[in-house]
Amino acid sequence: MKTREISDLFNRFEAAAAEYEGVECWSARELQHLLGYSKWENFFKVINKAKEACLHVGEKESDHFPDVRKVIEAGKGAQHVIDDMLLTRYACYLIAQNGDSRKPEIAFAQNYFAVQTRRAEIIEKRFLETERIKARAKLQETEKNLSGVLYERGVDDKGFGIIRSKGDRALFGLNTAMLKRRMGVPEKRPLADFLPTVSIKAKDFAAAMTTENIQLKDLNGQTSIEKEHVDNNLGVRRIMIERGLKPEDLPPAEDVKKVERRLKSEEKRIRGK
Repeated sequence: MKTREISDLFNRFEAAAAEYEGVECWSARELQHLLGYSKWENFFKVINKAKEACLHVGEKESDHFPDVRKVIEAGKGAQHVIDDMLLTRYACYLIAQNGDSRKPEIAFAQNYFAVQTRRAEIIEKRFLETERIKARAKLQETEKNLSGVLYERGVDDKGFGIIRSKGDRALFGLNTAMLKRRMGVPEKRPLADFLPTVSIKAKDFAAAMTTENIQLKDLNGQTSIEKEHVDNNLGVRRIMIERGLKPEDLPPAEDVKKVERRLKSEEKRIRGK
């Protein structure tokens, strides 16, 4: 295809996009013509194949192919109501993948929607990575606050390390050293740098409760504070297990420091353009 043809198709696909309840979508009736199908019956067969593909990967058909009704002008002021569908980007991608790639419009759509779908995946991945970095930073701040409170209550750095380790054992059912070996965490690196986001937030929640209860209950000394921290971690563990999440069985995540460096590098490249 020539550059001009590609540009023309790109503009037509972009112009046909609409927003419904905050989701970008296309009318199936309009997409039919954009993809070069003259008969709705033929295009509907392709839609059905796309629906099967959607179900096969575990997606809900109703999330991507909702049925709607469309009013069209029929001449002399008459109007007809016809069946239509709203198609998400992902639905359009599946339709293009199941269409006749010999049609130039289909060949274009396969690439157009593949790129857009991939872009959404990249954005989602970056969002989740950013969320994990923020959770890790918040845990560091919470543990810093807890350390300060412990110092005021007669617990030194060694005592804080013991309390934190026993909290990990209560939360994960394993001591820190065993869990590190199980997850492949380098011995001198913090366990939290390799935990998934939900586990980081679990540790943060337990530590925040400990900090609050030390002051509310006026706890002093390592023994009473240690019991409080263990109880809080056991409580968080119970909640996670009730929701089907066994902390020690969750897979390790990529080194959060490496993720942070990669995101910063990407930001520099973007600013440099």
